[in-house]
Amino acid sequence: MKLRRVQVDDADFLLGLITHEQTRPFLGNRAADTRERVAADIDRSQREPEAYGWFVGEVNGEPVGCVAFERVSEQHRIVEAGRFAIDPRFRGRGYGDALARAFQRHVLRDLGFHRIELKVYGFNERALAHAERCGYVREGVKRRAYLKGDEWVDAVLFSLLEDELAE
Repeated sequence: MKLRRVQVDDADFLLGLITHEQTRPFLGNRAADTRERVAADIDRSQREPEAYGWFVGEVNGEPVGCVAFERVSEQHRIVEAGRFAIDPRFRGRGYGDALARAFQRHVLRDLGFHRIELKVYGFNERALAHAERCGYVREGVKRRAYLKGDEWVDAVLFSLLEDELAE
């Protein structure tokens, strides 16, 4: 799995992935879902690489998914991960785990952050299992914390510390 920062040429892939009917229900409400928002977030990832990163995972030169982070504490070197999505055409091949692990290594080792935090909707059983499989530690639940459509839903909180990173 090759992990690379998003580029302008990725806009169509990213917009299609984020708005796909099999992906969109599981992403947060702030995910860039218009061409303008995708372009703005690509630009931000280029301009503020230490505070915000949006990445594409590639296999054999083809994009298969994306993941992002936003720094939430400079002092404590903490980021929040999000926008993790695998193109439905590539699911079931282990690319999600490979992308998550490449992202974790990059953020914790290459960029020097201490902690990755992750929130997963409580109804997203696939993502909950994926987070635990990739080494994230479940820390708790924010009960009915987010309005998704017309329903309040839980968010399960996870984290991964640099010294917990699998080799």
